[in-house]
Formats: sequence, C-alpha cells, structure tokens
Amino acid sequence: MLRRPALSLLLRSAVLLTALGATALGAWAQSAAKNTVTTPQVKAELMAHAPNGVGAGETVWVGLQLTHQPEWHTYWKNSGDSGLPTQLEWTLPPGVMAGDIAWPVPKKIPIGNLANYGYDNTVLLPVPLTVTPDFKPSLLASELEVKLKAAWLVCRKECIPEEGEFVLKIPVRSSTGINGAAFDAAQKAQPKHLPAGGSIAVNGQALQVSVPGLPAALRGKTLEFFPETGEVIETAAPYTQSWQGDVWTASVPLSAQRSQSPTLMPVVLAIGADGAREAWRSEAKVTTAWPSTAAPAAVSPALQAALAGNAASISISSSTPSLTLAAALLGALLGGLILNLMPCVFPILAIKVVGFARHAGNGRARRVGGAAYTAGVVVSFLALGGLMLALRAAGAQLGWGFQLQSPAMVAALALLFTVIALNLAGLFEFGQFLPGRLAALEARNPAANAFLSGVLAVAIASPCTAPFMGASLGLAVGLPAVQALAVFGAIGIGMALPYLLASWVPAVAGWLPRPGAWMDTLRRFMAFPMFATVAWLVWVLGQQSGIDGAGALLALLVAVSAVLWALTLRGRTRLVVAGLSAVVLALLAGAIGGNVVAAEGPARNAAAGERWQAWAPGRVEQALAAGQPVMVDFTAAWCVTCQYNKKTTLANAEVLADLQAKQVQLLRADWTRRDPDITAALGRLGRSGVPVYVLYKAGSPPVVLSEVLAVDELRAAITKL
Repeated sequence: MLRRPALSLLLRSAVLLTALGATALGAWAQSAAKNTVTTPQVKAELMAHAPNGVGAGETVWVGLQLTHQPEWHTYWKNSGDSGLPTQLEWTLPPGVMAGDIAWPVPKKIPIGNLANYGYDNTVLLPVPLTVTPDFKPSLLASELEVKLKAAWLVCRKECIPEEGEFVLKIPVRSSTGINGAAFDAAQKAQPKHLPAGGSIAVNGQALQVSVPGLPAALRGKTLEFFPETGEVIETAAPYTQSWQGDVWTASVPLSAQRSQSPTLMPVVLAIGADGAREAWRSEAKVTTAWPSTAAPAAVSPALQAALAGNAASISISSSTPSLTLAAALLGALLGGLILNLMPCVFPILAIKVVGFARHAGNGRARRVGGAAYTAGVVVSFLALGGLMLALRAAGAQLGWGFQLQSPAMVAALALLFTVIALNLAGLFEFGQFLPGRLAALEARNPAANAFLSGVLAVAIASPCTAPFMGASLGLAVGLPAVQALAVFGAIGIGMALPYLLASWVPAVAGWLPRPGAWMDTLRRFMAFPMFATVAWLVWVLGQQSGIDGAGALLALLVAVSAVLWALTLRGRTRLVVAGLSAVVLALLAGAIGGNVVAAEGPARNAAAGERWQAWAPGRVEQALAAGQPVMVDFTAAWCVTCQYNKKTTLANAEVLADLQAKQVQLLRADWTRRDPDITAALGRLGRSGVPVYVLYKAGSPPVVLSEVLAVDELRAAITKL
C-alpha cells in the first residue's frame, strides 16, 4: 500500500518562506518611507541642520547626502559632455520655502575622449529652507515634516537612473545639530564669491576668460576651470591659462556643438585635492557676440512636433482606465480559471492529483479538502495583493510577480521544490527521522494540508499573467484598497473554482479510479514535474545572479539532497554520514552561498541580441521621433508564458519578416530583477505584470496585445503600422 507522503510539513515550510519574504519586503518598505534609500551603487540620505531651531526668520538647512560605491559618480549642475544633474523636488508645509542647491565644487571626470563634472565618494547637496512668519504649526505638531522626491543619475561605465522618496521630521522647539560636521564640510566646499566680475570674449573658436580679484596667494598657480553653463565649451579639450598681473586668464576651446549663447556665464575656479580644496565663483559677462550655432544642435519643428504628439498620445491613452470594476472582476475570475492551464501551475497539479486520488472514495474528506484549498488560494491572493498595494503606497515600484524578482526567494523555492520532489520520488519519508507526533500531523490536519497546498499554488502561480488578468491587475493597482482586493480575490476564486467544484460534485468521484498500488507509481511519476520546476528556477536564478549563482545553487541543492538521504540511514552509519553531509553543506554555504544572491547587474544592460535591443527610458520616443515604429516586449526570466511566446510567436519567420518589412524597432524590457523604470512603464500602460507586448506608432495610441500572443494577432497588428 502507498505510504502517505508527508507533504504537509513541506507546505508549512512554504508558508514560512512566504512570511520571511513578506517580512523582508515590509522592512524594505518601511525604510523607503524614512530618510535613507540604498541601492547597489549609492546610499542616499536626507539630513537636516537646524542649530537655532525652527522659527520665523531662521534658515534651516536640509540636504541629500550621496555616498557612492567605488568607481561610481553622480553629477554637478553642469554635468559636462553627458549625464544629468541631481534633481530635488520638495514638499513643505505652508510658510516654509526651499532655496536652490548650494552645489559643492565638482571634479572633472574623464570618460574616454569626453569629460563630465560630478562627484564620487561622499557628497552633501545642501539646500536652505526659509521659515517665514506664515509657518504656524499647531500646538500638537512638534515637528517640521520635510518630504523630498529626488532623482539622480549614477554612472560608472554604464549609467543607471535612480530615485527615492524621503521623509524627515525636524523638531520645531529644539535645535538639530547632529549633522553639523557634514554641513560644515559642505559649506567649506562651496566656492567663495568674487565681488569683481570677470569677462569672457569669443575669439574665433575659443573663449578668452579673464577673472580678477583672486587671492594674491594664487598668483602663478594652475587652477581648475568649471563653467556653470553647459553645452558651450569642449569639456575634455585642454585649455591654456596664464596670469596677467593679478588677473587669471585662459583660452578655452569652444564646442563645435554649442547650443547656448549666454550673456552672463558664471564660472568656478578651484585648486587643491580632496580635503583641502578651495574654489571661487565669478559671474563673467560675455563682452562679444556669439557666432551662430551649428544647425544639428537645433531641434527641427517636425521633430519637436513628433515628440510632443507621441507623448500626448501615450499619456492620453494611459490616463483613462479601459475597464470598469465589474469588467475587471469578470476578467480576474476568467484569468484565474485560465491560470490553471499555465505551465507554471503544472507542478501544483501534481500535489492535487495525488490528493484527489487519495480521497476518491471519501466524499467528506474530498469536500473539506476542496474548501480548505480554495480558502488557501483566496487568502494568499488577498495577502499577496495587499502586500503589493502596501509596498507601492510606501513608494516601492513593484508589480505582479515581484516576489520572484528576488534571487533569495527564487533559491528558497528551488530548495522547497527539490525537497518535495525527493519526497514524491520516495527517497525519504519524514516518519523515518521525525518523532511520531510530528510525522502524524498530516493525518490529523487534512484541512490544514489542503489550505497550505493552496498557499503553495499561489506562491508559484502568481508570476504568471493569464489572459484577461493583465488589464484587471493594471486597473486594480489604481483602485481604492477594498476594490483592488476584490479583484485579487476574484483571481483566487477563479483559480480554485475547478477544484472546489470537483470536490463538491459527486459525479467527479465516479471518474476517479479506486485507490490502489497504482497510486505509488503516480506519486513517483509526479516527482518529475517538481524536478522540472527546480530546473526552471535554477535557470531563472542564472538570469539574475549569473552562471556562478546558478552553479552555486545546484551544488547546494545536491548537498541538501545528500543530507536528506543520509537521514534515511540507520544506526551509527546514519550519525556519521549525516554529520559529514551537514558539515559539507555548511562549508559549501559559507564558501559559495553568496554567489546565489549576488547581483549580476541591471537586466536592461544585458545583451538583448542583434535583432532585439535592450529597452531603456526614452528609447521608444527617440525611435518614434525618427519615424520608426516600435515593438516592446516586457518580459522576465521567471515568466513561463513570456518564454513560451519568445520561442514561438516572436520567433516565427513570418512575424519576423513582417517586422523587418515595416522596419519596426524591437526593444525588450527585462523585468527579471526589480526595475522601477520598467514598473513605471507598465503602469502607464495600465498593466502591473508581464508578459506585455506593445506596438507604438507616431501619432497613435500604443496597442497592447494579448498575453498569450498568437501569430495571426501579431501579424494583423503589424500591418496597421
């Protein structure tokens, strides 16, 4: 006879994994709502300095401190040949006004034959807040709440746009001086103002710069030159400088692509190294006429109209919801039903098939199991949807399937499914090495086991976006919480409905064969879908953490399997072999475990292939402005539907020929790892998960295609471009 598989303990571990993931994401969301945001490249912290307290007429200093990882940098107000300056957007109470950034002196950062102006290591960008008499906090309010939305571009060889939302509360009735040293250092890094203005004259292809009034101690020394106005000089080109008495002069090459013609051009002169730098600022008047700018530097009216028209069409299309709540609920219900046919749900069918076969002759057990499974699915969808909504409300850019964007969660699921597969294959039974009471939990709690199998089903099925689900999920994230949770609950009901009906309709029991020895064969056969899922999860991890991460995970799974096998032995052999296996597992985890969660880099920087190019913000608009239609494939390695479409419809020779004939720019937005820019782009399309396929044409709204993409549908859409 078949021994009952002890899957209940494994299912309980699935719940533990889900709880740990939720705890980690919740902690991250709380930190996002505070004064610090940390990325792999930068730690950004909002700081304050109010030594005299917060009162009318006082100046309160706040600032964003950026601590860069080695070799990474952000940009000055004039970023040079490339890059963008850091942008700060403040939300302040009435009566408090923010000034401009008091930019510290930058460094010149050579990049090949170009050069940028920016900061590495640690820099504080201070901003003065002026407190006016109109600021009147209530008696109960003892703090000045400062909110900041910041955006910065951080670069090494590649550039990554990043952003963060910060909240800082400054005591109103006491001083704040804990960050005094940082603000004092930032104050010393400010260029000193020179009362005597300089002058700039255009002489052929060079600027003749003259700056008087510098300290006498500088005469004869070489100074660094930083113009605050961008797109005027050749930033990377060498320039000559000399002293004419007490006047510093320089001949600076004029840029062939100059686009600015200022009448007043502030410049900064600096000397010294880190920790001992001094700088002076002069507002130099331009005393001669500028030559005409090069034609390519100007944007043609046609190009400007194309850009504006395309932006308007996209914004209008995405701003109006395409579904009502009733339609969204119906779509969610149908999507949940179809979710049972998605490849990512097949492993869960193994558990349900074994369970149905076991209870074929027991109507009450079948009904209890069906109801408990349905409860597990619906509650899990509600919990997952609520967590996603809460994190998005806290400022996180997340979408459906966000849990598999974490390498740690992918590795944990691979471990869980490996253990389940080994159990189904008959390698071990928990009763062999667990106390009798613990091993008997499954028999006493069939409803709990069914509930936990529903939790596990949602954990592995949620990354899929079935037909009808995409638009419903996209609408849900913008609805009030109660209505949004209703949509998530409808998906759960749809997914569980076949099992619920089967468990309560007596006719279904007649279709099932009687329990017998064949069930042991079925159970062992069902181990193979589990092993296939492990292979898929290892591949997903390889897309996130690289070949070293995938190899490390495989090695650790083998070591875990050896420990489980050793625990099935008897006597002293079990003690020795299990102990050695556990030691090997611990050594492997310490030596190579870090590779599993190591970041390989942003997915968008990975090679997307010769035909498909990597998506990035602005690339769609650039192509449309040049008159080229665009197709974007929003995908992820953990999305099985995405991979199916990629190998079938998107690889179809006729489809590729049609795309080539229309000269369609093909872009692939890889969402395997969390990417706020891709999340935002999906949100503008009314979607919150992948796959999403979009066709863009200048002057027309974007066309969003079906999740399960058919060749005929795509070819028909291409003909309209």
